[in-house]
Amino acid sequence: MTSPVLRLDGVSKQFNDGDETIQALAETDLSLNRGEFVGILGPSGSGKSTLLTIMGGLRTPSTGEVIIDDQPFSALPEKKRSRMRFAKLGFVLQASGLVPFLTVGDQFVLHGKVDHFPLDRARRDELLESLKIPHYVDAYPGDLSGGERQRVAIATALYHDPEIVLADEPTASLDTEKAFDVAEILADQTHSRGKCTVMVTHDERLVDHCDRVLRMADGVLTEITNHEPKRDVSGPGLSEVGTGPLLRAAAKSLWNRH
Repeated sequence: MTSPVLRLDGVSKQFNDGDETIQALAETDLSLNRGEFVGILGPSGSGKSTLLTIMGGLRTPSTGEVIIDDQPFSALPEKKRSRMRFAKLGFVLQASGLVPFLTVGDQFVLHGKVDHFPLDRARRDELLESLKIPHYVDAYPGDLSGGERQRVAIATALYHDPEIVLADEPTASLDTEKAFDVAEILADQTHSRGKCTVMVTHDERLVDHCDRVLRMADGVLTEITNHEPKRDVSGPGLSEVGTGPLLRAAAKSLWNRH
């Protein structure tokens, strides 16, 4: 039997607020496999972004351990954890995270420098082709629609061939059609490339694309056992735009790394 690519063993997170201890994440056990698109539902403040930042090594748990490919991850010293994060993980952020003054092609150059991954034009072009945006290499983010920017963000997240993709509210700033399009793209890329993708979202309709769905409420994670994936969905518009905790944590981590 294949080992899980990502495992949480007794992971919890507490924050101190003066004399008060806030339980952001209750003790959690979770195993995720390659080829799985996993959705985590929950409102703002439920703990889902805290969970995602712990999975991504951007925060350390108060108790327990995050294990990637049977290797301890969260207990590693920061430099080793950072190297493993850049080797094993890709991030798709709420606001795309693209640098506005760099072309689409240069976004890949930047990601390559950060991840110590040499420029591979063939891989870049294959990713853009698979996401149906092959002609935008020389375009700037401002020239693209919100959905196109998120496609570029997904392509750059996959560029260094990570085993795990973490997506923090990747559709929150998009209209309905583009939101479902991005969710379907994440599902397709997960299955065709054998990745493990975790998407946190507040919108229950988006998880119709997911293989597994979990719900976060008051820091407690539970699995929805009767979920059946669907592929053709539609619905009214989405809202709730913001910078996102994962984006802020990732930026801080990258800044500290340099």
